[in-house]
Amino acid sequence: MKITWFGHSAFRLDFADKVVLIDPYFTDNPAFQGTVDQAAEGVTHILITHGHGDHIGDAPEISRKTGAKIVTNFDLCTYLGNQGIENLDPMNTGGTTDQGGFRASLVRADHSAGLIEQDVGFPLGSANGFVVRADGEPTVYHMGDTDIFGDMALINEIYAPDVIIAPIGDRFTMGPETAALAIKKFFKPKAVIPCHYGSFPIIEPNADKFVAAMDDSGIQVIVPQKGLRVTI
Repeated sequence: MKITWFGHSAFRLDFADKVVLIDPYFTDNPAFQGTVDQAAEGVTHILITHGHGDHIGDAPEISRKTGAKIVTNFDLCTYLGNQGIENLDPMNTGGTTDQGGFRASLVRADHSAGLIEQDVGFPLGSANGFVVRADGEPTVYHMGDTDIFGDMALINEIYAPDVIIAPIGDRFTMGPETAALAIKKFFKPKAVIPCHYGSFPIIEPNADKFVAAMDDSGIQVIVPQKGLRVTI
C-alpha cells in the first residue's frame, strides 16, 4: 500500500486497483502542493470522516468529475445528495461496508461535525474515524478529528490497526502529547502518521513534540512531508 499525505488531514491510499482519498481538502489548504487533478488521478473512492469544510474539501467536485464513490455518514450523504452528488454510499458509526476490494468501517471520534452556511449552523451527523481493511494490505485507521477516549481500546481490539493516522494539532483535536498517550496506551501499530498540524497558525506548526513523546514507544513514527508517499 502506498500512502500519500497532502497536508492537514488529506490522505491517499493506493492498493491493488483502488485509489482511496480520505478527507480530500485541497483547495484553500495552505499545506497542499500540486493540483487537485493530480491528487485525485485514478480515484475510485472518497472517505469523509465528518462534515467540516476542511474535511469535506473538494470531495463533491472530485466525485462529479471522476464518478468516485463518496462514503460517509448518512446525514452527510443526504446533504451531498441534495447538492446533486449521485454516487454516495451512506453508513454510520459502528457500521462496515464492502467497497469491492476493501471494507470501510466508521468508528467513534470525539469532535463536532456541523457546517456553517450563511451564518447558520447545522449538524451533519457524527464525527468519525475510518478503518480501511483489504486482504493482504495493512489495516489503516484514520482517526479523523478527535480527542483521546477510553473506547479506543475497543477499536484496537476489534480492528487491530497496523497503521494509525492521528491528529496532533491541538486546539481542535488532541495535542501532540495526548495523541502520543492514546497511541501508546490503546494500540500496538506498526507505524503511526501524525496529521492535522502545520496548516494553520493556530495549531501545532510541526510534529516535533509528538515525535519526542513517542520516543520510548518502539513504534515507527512516520513524519510526513508535503506530498510524501510511503509504501507500507
